[in-house]
Amino acid sequence: MPLGQEPPQLLKQRLFYEGRKFNFEVNRLRLPNSAEGDWECIRHPGGALAVPVTDDGQLVLVRQYRFAVRGRLLEFPAGTIEPNESAAETIRREIQEETGYMAATWLPLGTFPLAPGYSDEFIYAFLATDLEAVTPTGGDEDEDLEVVLFTPEQLEKAILAGEAIDAKSIASFFLAKPFIEKLAAL
Repeated sequence: MPLGQEPPQLLKQRLFYEGRKFNFEVNRLRLPNSAEGDWECIRHPGGALAVPVTDDGQLVLVRQYRFAVRGRLLEFPAGTIEPNESAAETIRREIQEETGYMAATWLPLGTFPLAPGYSDEFIYAFLATDLEAVTPTGGDEDEDLEVVLFTPEQLEKAILAGEAIDAKSIASFFLAKPFIEKLAAL
């Protein structure tokens, strides 16, 4: 096996923080070239995200306060996968909690790492259509959000203008865009 293709050797693993949504650990590794170093990692169970599209072609998003960036971000509804829950179950719960919609049709868009430089979190993205407005079940107590509607064109302009939109929503929008365009053509 060529140099660089062997996996690093784990020498020591230290758990620094165990939280309700993620853990933080530091790993001492020996690389195939014999160099040693510490790598910090956030261990996360993963998240699920929906790109909800109304019957008239509008996208359902939330504008949510995020402490880490000290401001509000525009995002698609999403949530952390709970123990013994699939990504599909997570997003069905989250879309109703955050937006007050349920979807009859779900299409998996793909799975991607969110921030592989420091986290093992993967996002499972879905397109949600055939929406029905229902009573919101109420999100988490620590969420401060408002539901907003955008046309696909408005959202793309906002993305290209550099508005405060999180990366998982931008990536998921572009994964969903070909399917959204097909729906609009029907």
